[in-house]
Amino acid sequence: MTAAASLDLAPSFSREAWQRNLAVYEAIRTMPFNEALADGTLGVSRFRHYMVQDAHYLIAFGRALAVAAAKADDADGLVQFAEAAKVAVIVERSLHTDFFRSFDIAPADFEATEMSPVCHHYSSFLIASAHAEPYPVVLAALLPCFWIYAEIGRDILGRATRPNPYDAWIDTYAGEEFHEAVRAVIASTDRAADASSPTLRARMHRAYAHACKLEWMFWDSAWREADWPI
Repeated sequence: MTAAASLDLAPSFSREAWQRNLAVYEAIRTMPFNEALADGTLGVSRFRHYMVQDAHYLIAFGRALAVAAAKADDADGLVQFAEAAKVAVIVERSLHTDFFRSFDIAPADFEATEMSPVCHHYSSFLIASAHAEPYPVVLAALLPCFWIYAEIGRDILGRATRPNPYDAWIDTYAGEEFHEAVRAVIASTDRAADASSPTLRARMHRAYAHACKLEWMFWDSAWREADWPI
């Protein structure tokens, strides 16, 4: 087998990363928060905790995406991640505004609620990675938020009790528009990985794995309605 043929058979970064972290995804898919969301029995207080913390998180996520856009190695990447930052901060925040109204979360209550420990950790990890790491590692750190949400959305849609008090959330993350954006981020991450050294690719895997664990922790924190212990 030639060296070129061997390289052609090498797995993409995304396929490799997904398989390496499949146990984490499965733990997220079957965790109590998502089981209860799917069957419509998730307590409102838990969903409120999740939405408030997610709104905080999206601000940091948008900032990290904006830095990714600035670090992009071509014009397409700049446009892609600048647009993604806009979606995170404006479009998805408008969805949160609707949820806040639906679940009686006043803007003042949101402003008065600080980030939970896990939200603070995840947000800080993304912002620090965006500023300190090279472009490929930044994309690897950002990818789980896109990809896991897309897969969880589709999984929940396939087993959800309908009508469901959380139909709008389910439909957003299971929708084709969101999945199209996710596929584009996966493709950009794979292109960046293909041009990276083995050492840099290993750093991408570490960033991806860490973000996957933080995804699990974020949902678990909402289930427990966790706050600062002191």
